[in-house]
This record gives sequence, C-alpha cells and structure tokens, in this order.
Amino acid sequence: MSKIAIVTDSTAYLPQELCDRYNITMLPLTLMWDGEALQDGVDIQPDAFYRRLSTSKTLPTSSQVTVGAFQKTFARLLDEGYEVLAILISSGLSGTVGSAQTARAEFPPDAPIEIVDSLTTAMEMGFHVLQAARVIEQGGTLAEARAAAEAARQYSDVILSPKTLEFLHRGGRIGGASRFLGTALNIKPILHVEEGRVEPLERVRTRKRAIRRMVNIVAERVGDRPVRIAPQHANAPAEAEELLRQAKEKLNVIEVVPAAVSPVIGTHVGPGTLAISYLMEH
Repeated sequence: MSKIAIVTDSTAYLPQELCDRYNITMLPLTLMWDGEALQDGVDIQPDAFYRRLSTSKTLPTSSQVTVGAFQKTFARLLDEGYEVLAILISSGLSGTVGSAQTARAEFPPDAPIEIVDSLTTAMEMGFHVLQAARVIEQGGTLAEARAAAEAARQYSDVILSPKTLEFLHRGGRIGGASRFLGTALNIKPILHVEEGRVEPLERVRTRKRAIRRMVNIVAERVGDRPVRIAPQHANAPAEAEELLRQAKEKLNVIEVVPAAVSPVIGTHVGPGTLAISYLMEH
C-alpha cells in the first residue's frame, strides 16, 4: 500500500490532533506587522493576535506560503517514501497555490506530488483535507484522495458574518460583497466563498438575526442529510457557542470540528467575525 501525506496551509486551522492522526503538514502563511514577520499559528496564536489587533494603530498584511517552504516539505516527504497531496487556500484569495506549483516544477514530472486548489479557505478547506485523509486511511490511492478533495467542493461552504466589511475592503479580498459597502452601520452582512472569492449572500439587521440566518441557510441547503460542521470565530466565543447550539438543534450533525479563525484570515475579515463551515454527506 502506498504511503500518502497531505500538505495544507494554516488558514484551515485544523486542530493539531487531526493533523497528527492523519499525517497532515500545515504550512504557515506569514503576517507582516510593524516590521515583524510572524508565522500564522506558529509565532502568533489567535488569542494573542486579536488582543493585539484591538489596540494596534497599524494593520498587518499577509503573505503566501513561500516556494522554498513547499520545496523543503515536498523533498522531505518524498525522501521519507510518501506520495504528496497538497490541498491549499483558494488561488483567488492567496498566491499560495502558485508557490506550490512553482515548487512542484523543481521536481521530476513523474514525482508523486498533486496540488489541489480548494477554491476556499478556513474549515471548509479543512473538510476537503479530512475527506482526502479518510480515503487515505481506508487504503485509497493518491488519485482517489485527490478526487475526494475535489468532489467535496460541491457539498461544502463557509458562511461568514463579519462585524464590519472594513478589513475585507482594505485587504482587497471583498469580491462582489463590495456592493454592501456604504450601507447603514447596523446592517450585518452574510457572506460566503464562491468560485474562490468572498461573495455576498444577504444582509440582516442584528447580530442575533445573523446567527439565526447563517444556521438557516445551511439548513435550507442540507435538509436532513448528515452534515459535518465547524463553527469558527474571531474572538467572539460566546456567539460561536450560540451558533453551535442553534446548528445542533436544526441540523443532523455527525461531526463538530472546533477551529479558530487563523490570524491570517482574521487580518482580512476582522475581529468579531463569525463563521460556520460545513460539509454534507454525499
């Protein structure tokens, strides 16, 4: 049986125990903040990041995983006898896929390295990774694991509600949601990632309604099918708990993966953002 290792990036923010169980290497994107280079989830964790962001006069910027990091990781895994499946943040949101492809070109054409553009991020991408990991655990091939990750795209999404669109706007990641800019301050946008970009879904008037509507959107899409969910938050734990409570009431939940919003994603969506990623059984 072939040995297959998965490589992903830190924007998934998969819990470490799942990375250990499934031999997943999570490569960090980098935050640049006041002249400091901080590796996402390595040099700075979500709690510390959101504390600093709330008082900082400057906003960090983010940069993709480097070509060198991919080259080093691919070489190590190949040397250890692994085939490699890299499942990465949407090419519409980051240059990370491009870095991986450049690194891949340094290896022979027949080297067993496959690269998948997840067309998303956060735990929606994390669920694509876990689908592939479960195929591998059951003895699947590299091609079967890749197919599982790609198939998961049409059965998953991440629904998010930032407190403000300011951070997405500043970072240039706002996509079609730009049409919500300039609306009344008490309007709460509900967004999702579609075709690799952040796009608008709806607007509601209060945070409570936003939480309820996020859950209802998932319920409308999945019906009574079994679903895996990951409530995520950027320093809003109580509201994330309420999101989870309502989701468990409304949905046929078979797995909950607790995951923070990584500092790099937090840079673009801002503190207070709530999200629910899901993958329905298919």
